[in-house]
Formats: sequence, C-alpha cells, structure tokens
Amino acid sequence: MQSKRNIVGTLQKGMAALALPLCLFLWSCDSRQQPPPPPVPEVGVVTIGAREIVLTSELPGRTSAFRVAEIRPQVSGLIQKRQFTEGSDVKAGQILYQIDPAPFQVALDNAEAALRRSEANLLATRAREERFRELLVHKAVSRQDYDDAAAVLKQTEADIAYWKAMREEARINLTYTRITAPISGRIGRSSVTEGALVTAYQPLALATIQQLDPLYIDVPQSTTDLLRLQRRLESGMLDQSGAGQKKVKLILEDGTKYPLEGTLQFRDVTVDPTTGTVTLRVVFPNPEGVLLPGMFVRAVVEEGVNPKALLVPQQAVSRDHKGNPFVLIVGADGAAQMRPVTIDRAMGNQWLVTAGLSPGDRVIVEGMQKIRPGVPVKTVASAEAAGNTPEAAAAGPAAPSN
Repeated sequence: MQSKRNIVGTLQKGMAALALPLCLFLWSCDSRQQPPPPPVPEVGVVTIGAREIVLTSELPGRTSAFRVAEIRPQVSGLIQKRQFTEGSDVKAGQILYQIDPAPFQVALDNAEAALRRSEANLLATRAREERFRELLVHKAVSRQDYDDAAAVLKQTEADIAYWKAMREEARINLTYTRITAPISGRIGRSSVTEGALVTAYQPLALATIQQLDPLYIDVPQSTTDLLRLQRRLESGMLDQSGAGQKKVKLILEDGTKYPLEGTLQFRDVTVDPTTGTVTLRVVFPNPEGVLLPGMFVRAVVEEGVNPKALLVPQQAVSRDHKGNPFVLIVGADGAAQMRPVTIDRAMGNQWLVTAGLSPGDRVIVEGMQKIRPGVPVKTVASAEAAGNTPEAAAAGPAAPSN
C-alpha cells in the first residue's frame, strides 16, 4: 500500500514538472501569433497652391537675312573692274562693278547730236509754217503748201521728242555701267572677275548682299499647339495681355543664351501642308554679327500668363502600368490616396498639372516606397516644400542630393 502511494506521488511530481515548461511553451506560441501593431509610416508632403506663372514654348527655328539683294547687270558689256572686297560690308549706293562705258558713251553722244540737229531744223520749219499761215490769209499760197509746211513742223517737233527720249535712254544705260549696291549689308563672293562678259538681267547673280542687322528668325509652330493655345485663351487659362507678350528669347546652337531679345513680328496664316505647321517670324537685333543666315536656333516664345497654375515636384509623380501619371496624396482621413493627374509640361524641376489636383491638396513626395493607397500615414513638411515656389520653378532642376 505504501508502495502504491509512493508511485502515485512520484507521478504527480513528474506531471507538475512537465506542466511548467508546457505552459511556458504555450505562452510563447501565443505571443508570436499576436505581434504588436507596426508604426505609422512617416511621409514628406507638399501642400499645393495656385500661383501665377509665365508659360513659354521652346521652338526650333532658322535665321534668315532681313533683306537680300542679288546683284545683276542691267546692260550688257565687259566687266572692267570689281570695286569691293568679298565678304565685306558695303553701303547702299556704293559702286560694286564697272562695265566698259565706251559704247554707251558713244550712244549718248549720237543722241545728243541728233537732238541738236532736230532743234536746229525746228527754227527754219517753224518760221516757214508761220510765214505760210500769214500768206494763206491773203491767198498768196495754196492751202496745200501751208499744210505741207505745218506737217514738216510737226515732224521736226516729233523728231526732237524722239531724240530726247533716246538721249535719256543712252544716259540711263551709261549710268547702268556702274553697278551699285541697292542696300547696305554684307556682300558675298563674286561670281565674275575682270574681263567677264555679262548680259542684261542674266539669271546668274554677280554677287549677293544680305542685311544682317536686324535678322529674321522663322519659327515653325504645329497647328496642334496653336489650337491648344487658342482653347486655353478662350477658357481663361492663359492671359496674353502682358507687356512682354511679343518678346522672344533665343538659345544658340551651342546651348548659350543670346543676350538680346527679339520681337514677334507676325504669325503666318497659311499652314504648310507637308509639315502641318505655321511660321512665326521674329526680328532680332544683331549688332555684333553673331547671328548668320541659315543658323539653327531655338526660340523661347511666351504663350501667356497662367494665373492659377498648379505645380508639383517631379519626384512626386509616378506612372501606372499603362503609363498614366498619378500622385499619392494624404486624404482628410489621414490615409494615402492615389490621384490620377494630367501633366502639361515641365517647369524646371516641377510638373505643371492641369487636372486631378486642387489647391490645398497634400501631395506625398518622400517615403512613397513605404506606403500604399489606404494606409494611414504621418505627415511631415518635405524639403521640396521650400523649393515649391515660382522662383524655384523658373530656376531649373535642383542638384541631386546624396
């Protein structure tokens, strides 16, 4: 009996010893199944506000001379002398070529001599006509004799008018032997040398003069952009009443900015059917001769002023699998929300948003990789908030941070 009690006591002690580790094991398993709640993710936000900005378009263009004059002879003859230096600046009226004037001087002298002969005959024929008129009154001469004398007078007067015209023609042709510059500008290479035979109004120009100050820049603008601009003006999104509306800036081929501003002269009304563009013509001053005809440049044309523009940092905009842009914002409930947006263009290191956002929206710009839509977040002011100003938008992209 005693041995049975000992056996039972031993079993009870063993079960008690096993119960403690079992309880500890079960408690540890229960603690792993119910972890503590994760911390609320912290994100940097920028509060969007409407502001006034100037919208510009950067369009490619090509320079062309303000005026171009192709020099051609107006009389035929031999070139005696070229009186300019190729590539130099010439003034209007400056003699460029001298054609041999001898034949034209002879023609002028012949016309002068013939005119003097006709003027000498005029005295005699006029006196004869007057004498016959008096005699005709007294029936001293026949009517036929008077008519003959009057006809000779009129013929002499006609000869005088003819030879005056011939003299003027010969004088003009003699003047044309001195080929002068019709405009001031820079003259190119000469296509003829001394001794060359030229003909009046020949197809080949002797030289070409181009006026380089000021200079034209022809800028093509697509009709799509033109129609979009017109719709924005009609809807009130753009205002073109500014004083600098017609001012145009220029970027040269090497990326440097041209120091002087140009003026938009006109917009063509005809669409090029091959390119679907209209041409904008801009006049730029060129006192130093930096711009040359035929150069490719980029013109920065002011479209207008957007009085209620919404800008967001570029890093805040992501794209879905279809390429559509969206941003994450913090809703009124403190949770992240996905908001599709419509982007117009880049403004420095920011995007101009035309739809999808409203003033006062808090856009997430930092910590986006830690959250997803619907997750509560804790907001802090982002470093981008300090740069979310019109001055920062015009300054260009910010330097990358380490």
